[in-house]
Amino acid sequence: MVTHRQDHTARWIRYFADRGHEGVRPLAAGVEGAVYRLGDGIVGKVWSGRRPGGVGLMRRVYEDIAREAESLLFATPEILGVEEYEGVLVTYERELGGVPLRADSAVVAPGAELGARETGALVTVLRGLAGVPGTGAMRRLTVQGDDRPLWEGHARFPDALADLVLRAVRRRGGLLAARVPDLAGVVRRTVDSLRALPDGGPVSVVHGDLVPPNIHVDETGVPTAVLDFGFFTTAGDPAFEAAVAAAVWDMYGPYAERHTVALTRLFAEEFRYAPDTLVLYQRAYALATYDLFVSGTDGGDGHFRWCVGLLGRGPLTPPR
Repeated sequence: MVTHRQDHTARWIRYFADRGHEGVRPLAAGVEGAVYRLGDGIVGKVWSGRRPGGVGLMRRVYEDIAREAESLLFATPEILGVEEYEGVLVTYERELGGVPLRADSAVVAPGAELGARETGALVTVLRGLAGVPGTGAMRRLTVQGDDRPLWEGHARFPDALADLVLRAVRRRGGLLAARVPDLAGVVRRTVDSLRALPDGGPVSVVHGDLVPPNIHVDETGVPTAVLDFGFFTTAGDPAFEAAVAAAVWDMYGPYAERHTVALTRLFAEEFRYAPDTLVLYQRAYALATYDLFVSGTDGGDGHFRWCVGLLGRGPLTPPR
């Protein structure tokens, strides 16, 4: 479970200023941390919930992704330096170009229709990431909220994901069971279905948090960069990446369910993914992340309510 979340503060502006950076200003903040523009093409990132010991592994993951730069056609993060301050991890990274494709749906709700510019950029990013081979470093990553590398003890991604679901439900399953009818049955069917998935092709990098602010584009809408790897980054089935992207692209707007169905259908057609598999992965994601932002006992945070809503919708399989 996430123990804290960084927000922009005067403390961190002073921290970077004291280290010789002039004109420090907040740039962005999200699940992984708060980012400050330091000048000279460099940003400082104050991480949330990640201990300094794991940054070396993330740095290797970034390097693995960067080796595929020519085929990606968009930039990805590069860690230039690492510090620790009062137990908090601080990294210095190359500033990535472009502007966020759109604000998060929790901030600005999208309209009823997702435009071709949005869906085209998302398809481009998904296609690019699917071409980045999964590596040993990616398999050793621990996803947010868990206590061990996702792939530990497993040779197949669906089996690793199934065990992650079981561990996650053990964390605060009572909270979820109070709001999801027959939670035990939902978990059992999800886990059994994951284990029954056939062996797919080679695994690729999974970003795991492709919300609109994490995709930067140029003035024509072409993706220039993908940011904020780390929340659910691993090696895995590219269909999982597509499934999660379809589900989280609009989590909080008035047309969220409609958009999830539309994007799930689009990705099934575009990439020839089985619609049932995409829906299964969406349910697994909700079960694996439902409590990551719960601070009390009432499950009042938006992400928790979104997970409950997804698990209670019934089949989301797009019409064939």
